[in-house]
Amino acid sequence: MDYSLMTRLAAEFAGTALLIVLGNGAVANVDLKGTKGYGSDWMLIGVGYGFGVMIPAMMFGSISGNHINPAFSIGLAVSGMFPWSEVLPYIVAQLLGAIVGQLIVVACYKPYYDQTENTAHVLGTFSTINSVGSKLNGFVNEFFGSFVLFFGALGITKAPFFQDNLGTAHLALGFLVWTLVASLGGPTGPGLNPARDFGPRLVHALLPLKHKGDSQWSYAWVPVLAPILAGILAVFTYKALFL
Repeated sequence: MDYSLMTRLAAEFAGTALLIVLGNGAVANVDLKGTKGYGSDWMLIGVGYGFGVMIPAMMFGSISGNHINPAFSIGLAVSGMFPWSEVLPYIVAQLLGAIVGQLIVVACYKPYYDQTENTAHVLGTFSTINSVGSKLNGFVNEFFGSFVLFFGALGITKAPFFQDNLGTAHLALGFLVWTLVASLGGPTGPGLNPARDFGPRLVHALLPLKHKGDSQWSYAWVPVLAPILAGILAVFTYKALFL
C-alpha cells in the first residue's frame, strides 16, 4: 500500500517520539532519585532503547520505513535509496517527535528531576555525554556504533532470509539496538541518532529544571555529525556489496 507523505511523516513523528519515551524514559527511571528503578542495572536502559526501536519499527516499518533517524534518511538518500525531496520533511518530523517525546519524559518524571542534584544524570536523561569528556572518543564511539546500526538494519531488512516476513526483521532490529547499547553504549550512552540527541538537548536547554546544569552544546556536534557520516558510509558499503 502506498501512503501519502503526510501519513509517512506522522509515522516518523510518532515513531521518534516513542523511541524517546521508551529509551530516555528508561534512563530517567535508572538515574533519577526516588524512582522505582533508581540505581538499576545498565541493561534496563538497553531494554528501553532496544524496544524503543523495535516497537515503532513493527508499528510503522511498513508505512514510513521507520527511519526515525536523520542520519539514516540522509544515508539512504546519498545512495539513491530514498528521494532527496523527502529528506528535509522526514528530518523535521523526526526532530519534532524527539522534542515531544522528551517533553513527555519530563512530565512523567518531574518530581524526580527536582530531587536529583547530579546534573550529569539529569542531562543524561536528555542527551548523550562522553563519560571521560573526550570529543574524540565520543566521535569514534558514535561513528562505529552508528555504522553497525545502519549496516545491520539494512542487512536485516534487505536480507532474503527475511523477505517473506519483514515483521520478524523489524523485531530483530530491536535486539540489534539492545546489543549495541550493551556493547558500545558505555562511552556515550549511545546516541546513534542526531534527532535523538539534538531534540532532547534543546528541551534541556529551554526548560527551567531545578538542577539542570550545562547543556554541553560544545559537544552537541559529535552525536549529530558522527552518525550522519556513518550512515552515509554504511548504506553505501552495504549497497555496493550486497544490492
